[in-house]
Amino acid sequence: MIQKTFSKLLGGLALVALAVGPVAAQAQTTTTGALDIPADVNILGQNDPNNRSATAVVNGTVITGTDVDHRVALLVSASEGELPPEELQRVRMQVLRNLIDETLQIQAAELHEVPVENAEVNQRYAQLAEQNFSTDPSRMDSYLLQIGSSPASLKRQIRGEAAWSNVIRRTISPFINVSDEEVREEIARREAQRGTDEYRIGEIYLSATTETRETVFQNAQQIVTQLQQGGSFVAYARQFSESTTAVNGGDLGFVKLNTLPAEMASQALTMQPGQLVGPLEIPGGFVIMYLIDKRTIGQADPRDALLSLKQVSIAFQPDVTEAAATARIQQFTQAVGAIRGCGEADSLVQSIGAQVVENQIRARALPEQLQQTILNLQVGQASPPFGSIADGVRVLVLCGRDDPQELDAPDFAQIMNQKEQERIQKRAQRYLRDLRNDAFIEYN
Repeated sequence: MIQKTFSKLLGGLALVALAVGPVAAQAQTTTTGALDIPADVNILGQNDPNNRSATAVVNGTVITGTDVDHRVALLVSASEGELPPEELQRVRMQVLRNLIDETLQIQAAELHEVPVENAEVNQRYAQLAEQNFSTDPSRMDSYLLQIGSSPASLKRQIRGEAAWSNVIRRTISPFINVSDEEVREEIARREAQRGTDEYRIGEIYLSATTETRETVFQNAQQIVTQLQQGGSFVAYARQFSESTTAVNGGDLGFVKLNTLPAEMASQALTMQPGQLVGPLEIPGGFVIMYLIDKRTIGQADPRDALLSLKQVSIAFQPDVTEAAATARIQQFTQAVGAIRGCGEADSLVQSIGAQVVENQIRARALPEQLQQTILNLQVGQASPPFGSIADGVRVLVLCGRDDPQELDAPDFAQIMNQKEQERIQKRAQRYLRDLRNDAFIEYN
């Protein structure tokens, strides 16, 4: 329960401060040209960057080991399980880089005279507590302490997010321009693509060279293992991905396959929403792909249909024998197979001792395995039985269906806003790189 709660809490934060990428130790003068590095390198002294103390001083601001520990605890909690030692060490180093970026963003807000007030941080913290612990928001403090983190750590993360938003509004957004002609061209392009498919893809990109290929591949495999065991894709993307989409939890948004590397495009064609694949080798490194959703441009998605359903279910006593359970399931299957409408579902409750629950739900909110099955039913028909002896066996009876309306194409203002936001994000990434390059950072 705690792990699921924090996964939801983590998803509630935009976390734009968690940009991923190497951090410069301090600004240096550089020149263009080939590096004169001998093939046989003799290291003078012990300088293992993966085994140093996880503390730093960023332009005079101290990041302590406790800061790192508390932030790591947030990620580990979202991963639904303990991380192996080698994975935990990699997470610590990535969290340190994220904290350095966050510090630079808070400092930039102060430099541009748009600091974040404590009242704003406390208000956002209270909103998160209300969202995740609605019956008792004060529980979030004890929850964070229980997982090894602290309210102060989460509030610092909130401050970093808000600070970076303030900086973007002050220094970037006012200077972004998109012409009317660009918007008209985009509208024409989308109209021409009406009826074709788009894929909403999550990515975790790890760059690799010939020398680092094997190490990066092993790291990517370990991340996949953690994700398959219940880790949060959004959290791992923010911590590890080297793509600019890291700030969005790896979300590429809806894209056409011809805009992706060939390896990703061919794989996406075979994927179903909710499926994870990788690591795939692409030019420049490796990528882990997660298909979030799929849609047809200009057409309503059948999964947006509002369904009126009756769930008819039977439960089993903990000490039930396999033979008795099998016989009861057969009886239940025969009874629901004879249903000829929602009215008969109610009479079934009395005849075989079943329970019935009625509700309205969007088709896309159903488990992936059930969505198409339910959408293929006619009103009054029942799904095949599903479940287990431990969880109970049930069927869904379709009592009504309101299909979605055909989608209207985005209007001029919406497309203008989308293109402006794309440019703002790219400019913000360049500005953050400049902050890293100009920073004076001491590691302890």
